Amino acid sequence: MIDQDEQRRTRIAWLYYVEGRTQAEIAATLGINRVKVLRDLAAARDTGLVQIRIHGRLAGCVALERELCQHFGLRDAVVLPTPQDPASLPVVLGTAAGHYLSDRLDPGMTLGIGWGRTLRWSARSIQRRSMQDLTIVSLMGGLGRASEFNTYETAARLAEALDATCLYLAAPTYASSPALRDLLHAQDSLAEVRARAMQAQMVLFSVGTLGPDAPTLTRGLLTDTEQASLSTAGAVGDLLGHFLGPDGRLLDHPVNRRVVGVAPDELAAVPVRILASGGPEKGQVMRAVLTAGYANLLITDQQAAEALCAHAR
Repeated sequence: MIDQDEQRRTRIAWLYYVEGRTQAEIAATLGINRVKVLRDLAAARDTGLVQIRIHGRLAGCVALERELCQHFGLRDAVVLPTPQDPASLPVVLGTAAGHYLSDRLDPGMTLGIGWGRTLRWSARSIQRRSMQDLTIVSLMGGLGRASEFNTYETAARLAEALDATCLYLAAPTYASSPALRDLLHAQDSLAEVRARAMQAQMVLFSVGTLGPDAPTLTRGLLTDTEQASLSTAGAVGDLLGHFLGPDGRLLDHPVNRRVVGVAPDELAAVPVRILASGGPEKGQVMRAVLTAGYANLLITDQQAAEALCAHAR
């Protein structure tokens, strides 16, 4: 059976991206309105039907990549021009992360995945294909409702795009107490997923900040009081739900003892640990992650890279 929506979107994408026709010309050719053309083009990108690669990067970005590798001992770095609209930064970084994964995933691998808007875009940008014996593992518990920050949804979307097996940590991101967290971690099903994550060949994660716009606060994962306590304790942000100090060390804080998932220092044996993040508000926590060596590959934007290098110098 032919999927009529996919057929129409494919025709529209071909006319627009390959033949260079305008949206108005496409609408007239296919007998539909221009709004429909615009929506189908957006859907084609969101579903991975159309994947755009920009070849050629600024010389300044390449120089920053080499400097980042030198300062932080990275195996590789990808620096992209900072978009004029800050709201589009997760799209830019997530798309780059999706392309990076597409070129490096192999059959039989295990990929661990964190949470965040950037990672959601990486799943949308991955090259769709069937990969034998590929496993996607969520590195942390999830939210109780649909959200672009939910690791369950990102992991599921990646697995669907790659025809891969998907393993979840079927529990909330934060348990109600450290004792309950320990009890959950002791369950066979969660223990097996955690062990598989620690044996992954590659992991992809982003970082979060403290403040009124932090997802941990806006999604109801932490209270104002808990966030204020973390700030007082010196937290600069979180990696995989675990809050870090300026030197990258995990804080000895009750919130960190309630995280259901894999801690950053438990991934030290994973060969490729990718941090995809950027923006001025993430600078301090990104520096903490790189200083502690939790990531050995960075995907970021030019302004963030310049700030990291300037501080390192």
